[in-house]
Amino acid sequence: MKNNMICDLETGVCGVTREEEIEVIDFNQVKKSVNFYYITDPICSHCWAIEPELRRFVEQYGDYFNFHTVMGGLLERWHDGPIDPANGIYKPADVAGHWREVGEHSRMPIDGTLMIDNPVQSSYPPSRVFKMIQKYHDDKLAYEYLRRAREALFLFNQNISDISVLIEIVNTLGLDGEAIVNEAEQPIGQKLLNEDFGLTRSLGARGFPTIIMVNEENKGVKIVGGRPFESYVNGLKQVLNTEELEPKKQSPLSSLLGKEKLLLSKEIEAMYDVERPDVHSFIEKELSPDQYQAKEILGESYFTTTK
Repeated sequence: MKNNMICDLETGVCGVTREEEIEVIDFNQVKKSVNFYYITDPICSHCWAIEPELRRFVEQYGDYFNFHTVMGGLLERWHDGPIDPANGIYKPADVAGHWREVGEHSRMPIDGTLMIDNPVQSSYPPSRVFKMIQKYHDDKLAYEYLRRAREALFLFNQNISDISVLIEIVNTLGLDGEAIVNEAEQPIGQKLLNEDFGLTRSLGARGFPTIIMVNEENKGVKIVGGRPFESYVNGLKQVLNTEELEPKKQSPLSSLLGKEKLLLSKEIEAMYDVERPDVHSFIEKELSPDQYQAKEILGESYFTTTK
């Protein structure tokens, strides 16, 4: 027989193999010697602003570190005193203008008018739901939930301290939203959240976003606030004590959009080094018309899957 035959383990179909006759493989995986802590909060506007750079960094350099998302507790409740006097925030309505500025500056748009009409009363309810999904499912699904919650809040002006809104978001993940959100409101939800607050304090984080990378010698770097993509790469080099890192090639846009479901123009620009005027032509080249829908919100383009 001239052709090599193989039965495919996944499909169960037997046929001619298309693989090389002899292939050299390397089972030495990169040892993840760095812990990467992302201290954040569901209603943190600056965390929303860094998503384009953070996504690319994790996509290309994630093999070098273990990624941990930590809830920091931005807003327990509103009270009579100032919440964030440095940014002129004393009451919920003060947040709207600040959020809009962050959105315009970062090009990760934020509506923010709900903070005048129907303000988020606390970031603890969505944070507790994050912890429940993390506990009973996995980190990736919890992180996806966090993204959906931020889309709901910042883009679509939904109050994510509202239980019914949280249930709907969790349902979109294919989970039982009512069961998870209700359990998050039990003492276990706050207990898990308090553990994150303790970790936040022990790491010395005092604002959001804070990214801390720690190596095996318990030495690390702290990166506070929005930073360029290169800042994260340089921080990782410093923690690993190396001048060279091998980035993974970015996933094709079809894979990324299929996973994320929604991407803003700025996120595509950051991931693929595309200029803003060229985004639509880039997408037309990478995707077929039946794979996506192009939309606009607050002067920015965004793209969703059609399924």
